Amino acid sequence: MDVLARDVLGRIARSGPPGRVNRELVSALGAEGLLSIILANDDVPATELCVTREALARRSTHAETAFALQGLGAHPILVAGTRGVAARWVPRVAGGDAVAGFALTEPGAGSDVGAISLTAEREGDVFVLTGEKTYISNAPEADVYSVFARTTAGAGVRGITAFAVEGTAKGLGGEAIPLLSDHAIGKLHFDGVRVPASHVLGDVDDGFRVAMNTLDLFRPSVGAAAVGMAQAALDAAVQHVTTREAFGKRLSEFQGISHQLADAATRLQAARLLVHAAATAYDKGIRPSSESAAMAKLFATETAQAVIDVAIQVHGARALERGHLLEQLYREVRALRIYEGASEIQREIIARALLRIPES
Repeated sequence: MDVLARDVLGRIARSGPPGRVNRELVSALGAEGLLSIILANDDVPATELCVTREALARRSTHAETAFALQGLGAHPILVAGTRGVAARWVPRVAGGDAVAGFALTEPGAGSDVGAISLTAEREGDVFVLTGEKTYISNAPEADVYSVFARTTAGAGVRGITAFAVEGTAKGLGGEAIPLLSDHAIGKLHFDGVRVPASHVLGDVDDGFRVAMNTLDLFRPSVGAAAVGMAQAALDAAVQHVTTREAFGKRLSEFQGISHQLADAATRLQAARLLVHAAATAYDKGIRPSSESAAMAKLFATETAQAVIDVAIQVHGARALERGHLLEQLYREVRALRIYEGASEIQREIIARALLRIPES
């Protein structure tokens, strides 16, 4: 995986358009069989997903992001789509021939999923979608989106339905959002987009469950990606302090530096084990898995931010130069504390499970 991620996928990733979908990279992920790990069948192995994301993130963050976004966007179609819809899209996404997006967040509904206002009004055999989505993976260039819309007013999370919506659907538009990291993220505008009732994912008004099932699977793997980034930073820091000299001795001989790296390595290993524990529990069918997934994502992403910060500190100013590995990692890892539920939301999930507070 190291050679593939660094020399093959990494090279393709570097040649792609910043902040846009890199279809050559997506195609390569499909050709190498990586996307089949998460899309071959609806019993996705969380442990394998985590191992793959960590390995990719350690060598090519852009390849890891492209891999993750494909899985996130297509997973609801895989597990909740009708046979016809799944047969049409899943093989193409798994093969790298089609790009998928996960459309949950809105301008007025980020962490509060129950506040979704994109409406889906039924007219016979179709639903008409009207409203906005923002911070959507692979938007506006995806070929298909898993879209979550309001079908019952005033019902909170119990009035949301999931749909498979084609990127070329009439009335669907959007634009890319330039971010701190060069991720393919954008807005979507739904102007009376007509979606066949056969494209409902799961049951009407049961879209929240579809979304949470996807996030419960992917949240530990967000932590795995963070662990991979942090490991790359720690590797770079160790290499630097064992070769760089100051005041007549190597940086590694200064206890203030070596102990910082020891603490970073310890926290990183703890994060890795927490991620693997959550993934293993998921694969064993232990439900609900929201608490363990939230713990893994929370601890791993916050730890990775700290580890990369330490690596930058022991490097000094050179790590702040645009294009330096650590400068890139610092920008990349910051998003992971927000994507798929900010750290504050993970704490809320953990607290609710701990205190046995029912979902509203």
